[in-house]
Order: sequence, then structure tokens, then C-alpha cells
Amino acid sequence: MAMTAPGQTAGISVFIDPLITGLGISRTEVSTAYLTGTLIGACAMPLVGRAIDRYGPRRVIAAVGAVFGAVLLGLSFVTGLTGLTAGFVGVRMTGQGALSLVATTTVAYWFDKRRGMALGITSAVGAAGISLAPVLVERLIHGYGWRQAWAIEGIAVWLIVLPLALFGIRNRPADLGQHVDGIPPAPGADTGGPPAGVPLRRALRTGMFWAVAAGLSASSMLTTGLNFHQIALLGERGLTPVEAAANFLPQTAAALLATLAAGALVDRLPPRAVLAGAMAVLAGAVLSARYVEPGWTAIGYGLLLGASGGLLRVIESAAYPRYFGTAHLGAIRGSAHTLTIAASAFGPLAISLGHDLTGGYGTALVVLTVIPAAAALTALLAREPAVVSRAAG
Repeated sequence: MAMTAPGQTAGISVFIDPLITGLGISRTEVSTAYLTGTLIGACAMPLVGRAIDRYGPRRVIAAVGAVFGAVLLGLSFVTGLTGLTAGFVGVRMTGQGALSLVATTTVAYWFDKRRGMALGITSAVGAAGISLAPVLVERLIHGYGWRQAWAIEGIAVWLIVLPLALFGIRNRPADLGQHVDGIPPAPGADTGGPPAGVPLRRALRTGMFWAVAAGLSASSMLTTGLNFHQIALLGERGLTPVEAAANFLPQTAAALLATLAAGALVDRLPPRAVLAGAMAVLAGAVLSARYVEPGWTAIGYGLLLGASGGLLRVIESAAYPRYFGTAHLGAIRGSAHTLTIAASAFGPLAISLGHDLTGGYGTALVVLTVIPAAAALTALLAREPAVVSRAAG
């Protein structure tokens, strides 16, 4: 999860200004390339999910890591907008999408009763790594240049991800003669045959699949958009560029704590209740950005935005295996990830258009608050499918 950083918005953001200068392109052209890369990369997630189901996480992690590292190395040689767009397609597809998907799916295979807590810990550690990446990469760019920084990232992905895939990952507990949660089945329990789970086409016919996907998409869209425009947005509210950039710190701290809290909550409460709560927090964060001022209100905004992202990070990973089992989990989560990643591409554009139409960010933020509110209502109204047998799934 931490090694997805070179494909995440936080990891790419520090390259934007050096790219504009080095390639002689405009900020709009870079943003369009990023939008295109994100949308095309999202289309591959159902295929990645099916590959996880068919070949197992170990092979998929190895393949994704190999391609991810190669794309990063390729980005160090780009000379124009076409090559940059192709590179964005690669890093968004393999890093932000595929590697994140297969990592959390692997954890879901190994846990059931404490699945939420296990995913919470995994996501929290990954989020910490992603949060530190911009600082480290900025130092690399400052010391060696943006081309060398991308090459170093590619080599780092190979040196870390490939050994983990080959020597540190096993697909399921049965591969080592172990059991889900480390608990042997009760005497006489049926442990034969493949894991239980409903196919993708059946999951797509349930309201809960779309409720979870709507919540994830709302979070992805709005969080990406707010982070993308954070300096200008908070600057409009009176914060200096340094103060606006520092707002990422409370966001990170809140995300880490909320991720761990969500892991414990989804083990004890219906996922849709936690999802609705996360959407309420996100709505509060978006609306509060309208009234931020230098000082404690800015910190409060950062805490709300970070907490909403931390909550959502675990809910999706835990909800789908709980309701639909693990037999087709890759295909189900892959389809959901397509929507989530595509939504992230439109967040910056939606906020930017709102600013251009109204002359400020305030009105756009009030209107966008409707999105998480609607997602919360959808989660509460969605009918929960029958939970797949824990013993089997």
C-alpha cells in the first residue's frame, strides 16, 4: 500500500511544477493529461480484479510491480505531452489502482472476524507511507532533478514490491495449511471446495454494491478536488501558501486515527451505518471549507476531511467481502474501483468550474455538499444482502 505512492495524487503533485518548466507545457495541459490518464487507467480495474480471482494475488502483485516500475522508469525519458499522458495512464492504472486493489484484497482473504481491524492497520500504514512520499520525492527532485526522481521511484518499486510478491505473499491461508483468522474449523465443518461467494453479475444487482460504490466515489471525487485546489481554496479564506500546505498535516493525522477506528467499527456495526457516518463527516468537511479562517477552524477542516477519507478507506475493503464473500472478490472490487478512480478524475474539474462560474469557491462547495448527503441517504436506504457464510467465505 505504501508503494502505491508514486501513482497517487500526493506523490505526483510534487512533479507538476517541474514538469511545466521542464517540458514547456501549460498547467491546463498537465491537468488534462492527468485527467486522461486517470480515466483510462480506471477502465482496467475490472480486468485486474478478475486476474486476482483467477491467478491469485501473488502473481498479480508481481506483474503489477514489474509494470509499475517500468512505467516510472519510462516517465524519466518523456519529452512531450503525449509521452506524459501515456505515463500517467500507466502509473494511475498500476499504482493508484491495481496495486492498491490487490493489496487490500489479499488481506481480506486472510481474515474474517477481525477483517475490519486488519484492513484498518494495513490502510493506516499505507496512508502513512503515502503521506511521507511527497516530502521524500521533493528532496529527490531538488537534489537530482525530476527525471532522476522518477527513475529512482521505479527502481524502488522493483526492489520492494517484487521481493514481497515472490517471498512475502501467499494467496490464501490454505496455501500454508493455515485457516482464516488462524482458527481451525469446528469438527465436522465443511471445509472442502472453493471459497464461497456470489458472482459479480449478482452483486451488481444489489443496492448495497451501488451504495458502497457511491460513497467511495463521492469521497474520491471531493477529497481529490479539495486537495488539488487546497492552496488556492484556503488562500481565498485568508491562509498563506505555507499555512494552506501545512493543512495536510492534520488531514494525515486524522486519516490514520479514523482508519484504525473504522476497522474496529465495521467489525461491530453494519457497514452501511459506518458508511453513512463517513458521508456525514465528508459533507461537514466540504461545507466547513466555505467558512474556514486562519487558526483553529482551518485545523478543524483538515481533521474532518482526513477523518472522512480514513473511514471510507476501510469500509469498502471490508463491506464487499462481508456481503459477497471472497470467491469473486477481485472482480467485484475491481468494478467498484473503476467508478472510484474515474470519480477522482472529475473532482478537480468540478471545483474549478464552480470557481470560474461564480468567481469563488464558496458557492461551489455548498452545492457539492449535496453529493455526500445523497450518498449517505443511499447507504441508509439500501437493502442489505444476506451475509455470505463466514465459515465458507
